[in-house]
Amino acid sequence: VRRARRVGPAGRGVTAVRCRLALELFGEAGAGAVVRAVVVNPARVNQLLSCSAGIRDRVLAGRIRELEQEGLVERLVDPGPPVRVSYRLTARGGAVQPILGAISEWADNWLAGGTVSVAS
Repeated sequence: VRRARRVGPAGRGVTAVRCRLALELFGEAGAGAVVRAVVVNPARVNQLLSCSAGIRDRVLAGRIRELEQEGLVERLVDPGPPVRVSYRLTARGGAVQPILGAISEWADNWLAGGTVSVAS
């Protein structure tokens, strides 16, 4: 679980550290896709896999676990039979949706052809 630390006198830099931690959390493969997939309705892992193209199931399971630990998604268990597990956004997770939408819109407008030039 990522936690911001106080940096310097009177906590200067805490906002920057928290922003970096948030970007790292949502920059992880599949994290944004999981949040977007469960915005409207809870989703099972196989549904999350289908909307997370190219993400391996073990990687996706790690992202789900991390988002759950951060309190952004919660695990729902339907005792069945058969037992079914699904995930849904918490209020905390729902609060990030407009931010992810704004990032997606920015990417659509400013990242030509889906490519990014990264300076080394």
